[in-house]
Amino acid sequence: MILRLLLSILCFVGGTLSEESPYVTIIVKGSDIVAETDASFVCATLDWWPPQKCNYNQCPWGQSSVLNLDLTHPFLSNAIQAFEHLRIRIGGSLQDQVVYGVATLGHPCLPFSKMSGGLFGFSEGCLSMSRWDKLNLLFQRTGAIITFGLNALNGRHPVHNGMWVGNWNSTNARDFIKYTISRGYPVDSWEFGNELSGSGVSARVSAEQYAKDLIGLKTLLKELYKNSLMQPLLVAPGGFFDQNWYTQLVQASGWGVVNALTHHIYNLGPGDDYRIESKILDPRYLSRITGTFRNLQLTIERHGPWSSAWVGEAGGAFNSGSRRVSNKFLDSFWYLDQLGMASKYNTKVYCRQTLIGGNYGLLDTNTFTPNPDYYSALLWHRLMGKGVLSIDVSGSSYLRAYAHCRKGKAGVTLLLINLSKSTKFSVTIRHNLNAFPANGGDIQTGNYFVHSLKRALSWMGRKASYESESREEYHLTGKGGDHLSQTVLLNGTPLELTEGGEIPPLNPAYVPVSSPVQVAPLSIAFVVLPNFEAQACI
Repeated sequence: MILRLLLSILCFVGGTLSEESPYVTIIVKGSDIVAETDASFVCATLDWWPPQKCNYNQCPWGQSSVLNLDLTHPFLSNAIQAFEHLRIRIGGSLQDQVVYGVATLGHPCLPFSKMSGGLFGFSEGCLSMSRWDKLNLLFQRTGAIITFGLNALNGRHPVHNGMWVGNWNSTNARDFIKYTISRGYPVDSWEFGNELSGSGVSARVSAEQYAKDLIGLKTLLKELYKNSLMQPLLVAPGGFFDQNWYTQLVQASGWGVVNALTHHIYNLGPGDDYRIESKILDPRYLSRITGTFRNLQLTIERHGPWSSAWVGEAGGAFNSGSRRVSNKFLDSFWYLDQLGMASKYNTKVYCRQTLIGGNYGLLDTNTFTPNPDYYSALLWHRLMGKGVLSIDVSGSSYLRAYAHCRKGKAGVTLLLINLSKSTKFSVTIRHNLNAFPANGGDIQTGNYFVHSLKRALSWMGRKASYESESREEYHLTGKGGDHLSQTVLLNGTPLELTEGGEIPPLNPAYVPVSSPVQVAPLSIAFVVLPNFEAQACI
């Protein structure tokens, strides 16, 4: 009885130490790259929703649609240009009701309007070629990389339970793509359909029919681009991952047809869910989505190794996002964590819903000023390279950690996310070749002697003069310590546009490389180790 009681106490103390101990050791395995993203991994969307799109007694879209957004606003151009080459995915729920106002359309080119019985409560909408010209002026001026979502329901008709049948009518899309090529507009990739996979959202198409139409679209693209130096990618299906449906799609479409399998993620639930804040700060909840990433990776490896995984749309909370959370600093915790998680499973592109529009825009819908997630995305884009490194973390599950090769330079960048409301973590970073203990056993972070030894032996590069070197740290916190602030601080300084409307400089703090990284409660840190000898990153 006494032995059982002692064991229970030991288990409780051990669990408490691992969960609450402020001391964390991260061992970075720099000899191998375990996954790789594309250079344009960070992506943002432009959606089709008109001002009449409303959820939960609010209408947060305003003038942010592909059809009505102010394309001349200097804040918009500056925000895109700051990424140098930001991938923008044009698509969304109304995508499969869009027609293209080419000369052969045969009827007036009109915008969306409310319509009883229409998909999502709206009529067909039209993209005029004059508007497409203006959009491309913006894209070319800012260096954006474009993924355009095509209407995949044209020619089909509904039968029952949301199922649409019939062959895709490619005529309007063909003429639109021909116009795009004739104008020299460099669309990097064409996406086919939006949320028609599996059980669909408002409509669905069988995997067999979808594959048949993808084969036809691939043939069409080869024909239209035969004299072009650029050969765009074909990506699909832009829906929620259904393993059986996706497997059938790649098997039926065959080798080399679909260049990327796109899927959508809204794992925080509806935008009015009062539990969103607690979900974001729960490491177990955040980790649930790993199953989707893992299963898609396995589906590609087993059935479509010519393809790759993209997140085509992810906004955290669906139905326009959360009015309370989506445009606040707290939102960056799930967002950056999911960027890190997606990278580990060989996701090549991750498109945030949205660049502007709804509550979850990287830019404020009304003022065009950046929300906190914009700066989080920009820091990732500038600091995290394509190569993903494996790490071992000894310590609390409330400290999320990811490691990549440094962007464009030698070294390694770590992303550290502190989900705890009370614990300040002291993080020691080591190379696996110099990790302690040598036998690979667990490091007991609650033991004072081991902690002291860890600090004494802390590895920060194998240079003899490492004590004189420094690392770069970028610490993000909410203004006034408020995680629901719409203003984010970088190393204590508010990130705000300059007087000229420019994105402010994102300057690091320089810290002696021999000291542990201090990560405050409810904060995020990017840590750049320029002299970390990671052979895989050379």
